[in-house]
This record gives sequence, structure tokens and C-alpha cells, in this order.
Amino acid sequence: MLAAILLVALLSLGPDVPANADTPSATTVLASAAWTWPFDGARSVADPYRAPAHEYGAGHRGVDIVSAQSGAVRAPADGIVAFRGTVVDRPLLTIEHSDGYVSTFEPVMSTLSPGDVVTAGDDIGIVASGGHAPAGTMHLGVRLDGDYINPMLLFGEVPRAVLLPCCDPL
Repeated sequence: MLAAILLVALLSLGPDVPANADTPSATTVLASAAWTWPFDGARSVADPYRAPAHEYGAGHRGVDIVSAQSGAVRAPADGIVAFRGTVVDRPLLTIEHSDGYVSTFEPVMSTLSPGDVVTAGDDIGIVASGGHAPAGTMHLGVRLDGDYINPMLLFGEVPRAVLLPCCDPL
């Protein structure tokens, strides 16, 4: 009986519970970072960031950016390579940046090694194939202090939300 009551209580929390109350706000992100686009040419996002309703919920914890297959990828900010390798079926590169930011690029083939220092604009690899991103796109994920955030916030691409009245006054 107690288990049933606890289950009902947990389910009633539903998707309105934030994934993490300590998740950084957009204001915090914008105040502390300004990154450069990782590709030459026009900015185009094939699949945007979708925050999960809760920590383990479905979502898209990054953006899939349109790029030429085998296109050069550039570091969006200064940092240190933390990981280069294959995860499941795709080549991956992870860079640790200042202020708690970590960026992950997939599928990206790179000759860099963990510990290598990169500067914003440096070539860090080329777009490969594999993973969920369709051919000609690259997935970019960003974490801030361990929590995924919308990478577009760092490129100044997310317009400020404006609340509008929804209904006729009574």
C-alpha cells in the first residue's frame, strides 16, 4: 500500500519538475561566454536543442549543425582536449573550456590528443559519419557545470522570450 502511494506521488510530479534546480540560467550563460561558430559559411541548424522534462527524460541535449561531409571543424572557444575516441559507433571529441563549460563534437575525426591546448578558431577535426546525426551534420553538445545547456546560447542565437497575453479580458 505504501509503495502504491509513493508511486502515485512520484508520478504526480510529472514533467513540471525541472531536471535540476541548479541548472544555470540563460542569463548566466550569456554573461560568461561568447563562442565562435565551428564552421565557415552560413549558420544552419538541422535539429535544435530540446530540453528534457526531467533529468532522465527524452530530449535532444545539443544541436545538429549542417556542415559539409568531411568539413573542417573549428574550436568555438579556448580549451583543453579532454577526450578523443570512438563511443559506440561514432568518433567523438570533447573539449574542456573555462568557467565549467565542456563541449562535445560528434561525429568528428581528430588528430588531437587529450591534454592538447586549442584556441578559438583552431581546426580540431573533420566531420565524419555515425551516430544519430544525419550525413552532412555534426552534433554539438555543451555542458555547464555538468548540466546540458542549449549550445546556441553561446553563439547569441537564442532570442529572448517575450510573454504575450493569451486571452481576451473578462
